[in-house]
Amino acid sequence: MSAKQVYITKTASFFPNDPISNDEMEEYLGLINEKNSKSKRIVLRNNGIKRRFYAIQKDGTATHTNAQMASLAIRKLFNDKADGLKSIELLSCGTSSPDQMMPSHAVMVHGWLPETNAIEVVSPSGVCCAGMHALKYAFLSVRSGEVSTAVASASERLSRILRSDTFEDEVQKLLELEENPSISFEKEFLRWMLSDGAGAFLLSDKPNTDGLSLRIDWMEAVSYAHQVEACMYMASDKLEDGTLKSYMDYTPEEVVSKSILSIKQDVKLLSKHIIEFGYDKLKASLDKHGQSVNEITHFLPHMSSEFFKNKIADKLAENGMAIPEEKWFTNLSTVGNVGAGSIYLMVDELFNSGKLKKDEKILLLVPESSRFSYVFAMLTVC
Repeated sequence: MSAKQVYITKTASFFPNDPISNDEMEEYLGLINEKNSKSKRIVLRNNGIKRRFYAIQKDGTATHTNAQMASLAIRKLFNDKADGLKSIELLSCGTSSPDQMMPSHAVMVHGWLPETNAIEVVSPSGVCCAGMHALKYAFLSVRSGEVSTAVASASERLSRILRSDTFEDEVQKLLELEENPSISFEKEFLRWMLSDGAGAFLLSDKPNTDGLSLRIDWMEAVSYAHQVEACMYMASDKLEDGTLKSYMDYTPEEVVSKSILSIKQDVKLLSKHIIEFGYDKLKASLDKHGQSVNEITHFLPHMSSEFFKNKIADKLAENGMAIPEEKWFTNLSTVGNVGAGSIYLMVDELFNSGKLKKDEKILLLVPESSRFSYVFAMLTVC
């Protein structure tokens, strides 16, 4: 059986509640030790984010679960019609922040979609690349002929664990020990970086008969975990030798007093490696498929921060792959960093912008700093 062409025929996004400005963030996330953050202004100045969305109220009460947000994005693909939802043959859902460790994230999403049939469901794990892995599984399933209609989604809900109450016990313990009552920058950094939301794609072996589609030409993925220690981690802590100690190996008291369940970022490793790795692989991927950056009309790089934009541009130029700035597209400043969902939200905004023309090429680039993985994809407007 020859490989089938695979098309993204519809895209959708879901954002919880109203957008939140930089000035409002601590009204939702709270103050640590009753003091305004010293790092907030520095981090926000560098990351370029002007607003974001949280699936919580100001008192920390959740308004949506992660799985619920993903299901709401998926419903928008079909205008919430049961007949459309029944056409799904495969559901592939990626996230770095599932609502629970068991059951899997994707089956929880499926549970929010009772109109669907008994179908295959898969939950790629990871961080930012989880959404692209979900897309690749759906892409390959349609390409192989296993299914003709699939849905891929990516979503995040991290706001609840970014709240100050996550860190209060740790701060109080430091006060008791007469130490500096401040959480580490590795923990506080991400409080000003992350946003909640969900995106979804409808994949088919046939393009739209009315309107544009995005043909997925290829997807390539690579990990550099064999070369470098973990950079972003959660439900664990990093030891002196760079290995991670699992939350399961701490006492219940330590899990709370050390805020082990919080999400952490080794910013030194991030700055050193996130641009260094991956872009050589991008060049190899383009060469493998007989393409060059000169063919690209739209370049969609997932960036956690605007801080990396010039560094990415410099690295591309160094590799002989310079992409003019007018071809870059990102919505980081208006929707925030939604981790695994960010690339879906960019594609959705561009796809529905009215700017796309047939035969244009779209390059997707998603890095993941957790242990330095990357996924690339080439789309053609048709």
